[in-house]
Parts: sequence; C-alpha cells; structure tokens
Amino acid sequence: MIQKYYIDACIWRDFHENREDNFRPLGEWAFRFLRMIKENKFIVLYSNLTIDELSKDFNHKQIGEIFKIISEAGLLQKIELNKQQFQEATKLKKERNLPFGDCLHAIIARDNEAIMITRDIHFEEIQDIIKSYKPEDLI
Repeated sequence: MIQKYYIDACIWRDFHENREDNFRPLGEWAFRFLRMIKENKFIVLYSNLTIDELSKDFNHKQIGEIFKIISEAGLLQKIELNKQQFQEATKLKKERNLPFGDCLHAIIARDNEAIMITRDIHFEEIQDIIKSYKPEDLI
C-alpha cells in the first residue's frame, strides 16, 4: 500500500516562505520532507480546509505554485469532506476546547489512513485521534 500524508497548512507555509524560527530551518525541513515524498512516490492528500487556510495569505495561483512540487509529479490528491466528519469535529472541539480546523484535519487524516504532518501544538492533545509528526521527524 502506498503511504499517504496529510500536510497541515503551516508546513506548506514553512516550505513556500522558507521560514525559520530562531535557530530551526523550518523551510528547509519542509522542503526535504516534500522531496522525500516525491522521491518515494508517496501520496499527499489535501482538502478544501487546507485551501481555505492557505487562502488567508495566498491567492489561488500562489497556492498552485506551493503545491507544484507534489502536483507536478502526480502525487497530490484532493479529498472530499463529509457531514459526519464535520459533526465529529464539532463534538471534539467542544469536548477538548480545541480549534475546529485542527479537529477536522485530524479526523480527515485518520479517516483517510494518512500520516498527519504538522507542527501545531494542538495536535499533541489529539494523539488518540491521529498521531502527528513534524517534517524533521521523518526525514
């Protein structure tokens, strides 16, 4: 079975903006992770939620450029969300006092048997839903 990854918007931003925080090369790690995916022909999943989050800072054309490293290799797959996922995310948000988007990302990754890639600290609180990794954990 081909490995699948669901990548949070913060990682795509790290890659595109070549971000750093103090001494950590977040952009470099994101690039190396995406290159590893491409070399191994793994699949990257994304959803409208990912697009919505990226749309806060980038236009449609820029988002296409961000995804290009994976899409040009034919390894990018859009997944559709369903009503049950929204309902479960709403319940999880209320129960754990977490952002709705993070809850929905976790559920999407779990339901699609994908590895969640993020550096968002909220995911530490939902490891029972989906175990998450940072790019540098896997390169």
